[in-house]
Order: sequence, then C-alpha cells, then structure tokens
Amino acid sequence: MTVLAIDIGGTKFAAALAEPDGTLRARCEVPVGGDPSAVLHTLLDRFPADAVGAVGIGSAGPLDLGAGTVSPVNIPAWRGFPLVAEVEGRLPGRPVRLAGDAQCMALGEWWRGGTGHDSLLGVVVSTGIGGGLVLDGRPYFGPAGNAGFLGHVVVDPTGDPCGCGATGCLETIASGPSMVRRALARGWAPGSVPPDARALADAARAGDPLALAVFAEAAAALGAVIADAATLLDLRHTVIGGGLAAAADLLLDPIRRTLTARRPATLSPVTVSATALRRDAGLYGAAALAVLPT
Repeated sequence: MTVLAIDIGGTKFAAALAEPDGTLRARCEVPVGGDPSAVLHTLLDRFPADAVGAVGIGSAGPLDLGAGTVSPVNIPAWRGFPLVAEVEGRLPGRPVRLAGDAQCMALGEWWRGGTGHDSLLGVVVSTGIGGGLVLDGRPYFGPAGNAGFLGHVVVDPTGDPCGCGATGCLETIASGPSMVRRALARGWAPGSVPPDARALADAARAGDPLALAVFAEAAAALGAVIADAATLLDLRHTVIGGGLAAAADLLLDPIRRTLTARRPATLSPVTVSATALRRDAGLYGAAALAVLPT
C-alpha cells in the first residue's frame, strides 16, 4: 500500500509518497508563508487521491491525538487546528495517523536510519525544539501525544519568555532563531549575509567568539536536558535532527561533554549522533505511522 507521509514544521511543510519498504518518491516541500491552512491544501493537491492508501502526519506541537488537533508554538494561526479532520476531508476513506514531528523523526531513525537501537531519543533542533521517544521498539506518544516535548523543559527559570507562555525553556536558548537573537543582542554582526542560523554556524567555524559562545550555551542546555531524559528513562542513544543537525560539528562534542559531566558514573553512557536520514527523517517516520503496526 502506498501511503502519503506529511511533515509539518514551523517554516516548511514537506510530503512524499512512500512504499511499504520505506522508499520515498514524489517528494515535495513548500514554505509555510501566508495562511498555513492554504499551504496544507496546496500540498495535498499535489498528490492524486487514488495514489494514496493511508496518511501519516508528523506535526510540530503540542498535539491532542484524541481530538486530532495541533497547536504548534511557531504557527500561532493553528491553535487547536483540526489537522486530522482537514486531511480526512480531502482524502475520504483513508486512515490518517498523527504524531509529533520529533516523534516521527525518532521513529524514522529507528525504522530506516540504521541505529541498531531498540530505544532512542530523537531531538529536533530547528525553528523550535522537539523530542520523540522509541522505547523497546515501539514509539511512545503519551496520552495526548506530547511525550518527549523537550523544547519546553525549563532550563533557566530567570531566562527569556518563550512563545509557549513559560520562561526560560530550552527552545529560548537552543533553537535556531533563539541562537541568532541571542548573538545579535550581544553585538554579532553577520555582514552582508542574512542573520540566520547558517550564518551563525559559519561564523562559529571561522572562530567568531560570540558565535562560538552562543553555540556552546545551546549545546550545554541541550546536553543537560538530554542527560535528564536519559537518566529518567534509562536511554542510551540520542539522535539529533532538524535544520541545526547541519551544525553537528559545533554541537555534538559539547553535548557529549555535558552528558559526561551530568550523568552518574554508575549509569551506562549515552551516545549522541546526527541524523542519518537528514531532512527526510520526519517523512520516514510519518510513513512508518501509516505502514507499521505501531
């Protein structure tokens, strides 16, 4: 059965047809821009209904799996958006399964990324920060679908306000936009290039002390939250995905150092790696929702 896999993030929507073995084809991607509901329907229009047997969706959250709704922090227009009903309306009769985008990333890495681990934590570091869990070979979503929502774990109670309404969340320190904002506030000058996370990473690689400091702080915050999650759930493997996985050379070693410093010596070490599936990890996970008996 061919399925439609959809990956919904804060700045882009992606979709692809997927075969039962995980082969992706007819992949497309569109920026969110304007009305995200219109963008969703534009994306669905690219796939003929008779080619789709089922649908798997990974979406930024929070989610309410029972209601089939999403409330992405970085898409304010979608508070309580009935995503499942919207897709079912366009593809009647097709089963539709929903999970968080980071949960899909973790599931995709477990299914097609060659990790060799039955349990892992997936962390998406991009416009926002999300987390997903595979435990003993099965995805763990939680009652409402928000298990692993690491971006909104508070790491600095006196820190910056977060779009979720809390203060000092991990996302205010380690997401791409937050890192850029923090660097600019300290006087970082990107020159003629756009002031985005890619430019900040390039500056760090070139030795810019402000950029290096911001990356070090982000990695320390990520490492602290990963260490706590690993201790709580007895996890031994973490995969980092999302747009900032491209800056793995700047993030992974500092994350590992933080893990070593924070983990009790009597517990098993935690490995940290960048996604093997890169930008398609979430699509593979969304496909797995529809293909596998999860």
